[in-house]
Amino acid sequence: MESCIREYADIDQLRQCKANIEEVQTAIQKLSKALNLAGNEVRLKILYLLNTEKAMCPCDLSDVLEMTVPAISQHLRKLKDVDIIRSEKKGQTIFYSLNNDAAQVIISLLGNISTNEAVLIK
Repeated sequence: MESCIREYADIDQLRQCKANIEEVQTAIQKLSKALNLAGNEVRLKILYLLNTEKAMCPCDLSDVLEMTVPAISQHLRKLKDVDIIRSEKKGQTIFYSLNNDAAQVIISLLGNISTNEAVLIK
């Protein structure tokens, strides 16, 4: 702080900000990992599909994305490892869906995607 050229620093505000960051550090780390994983085009497509369809099996995702089931399964595992998605076995089939906790963040991000227009980040 001593190298800053500002004339006045609100020390109480800075202390409170530091305390706030410490309180949410774990959540920020989890969100950062989730966003990093979601930044992959294939995984973002998977999240989009799970958001719109609610649940899908790897075979369905494979057919839609025109990829092999092992490739899809690898992406699903990465998303599941950070609790973005969850799985539920029905008979011999495993269905994947968005984890309730992660769903709100993903839904807000995916809310910018429309089938009628492209969203560009400049």
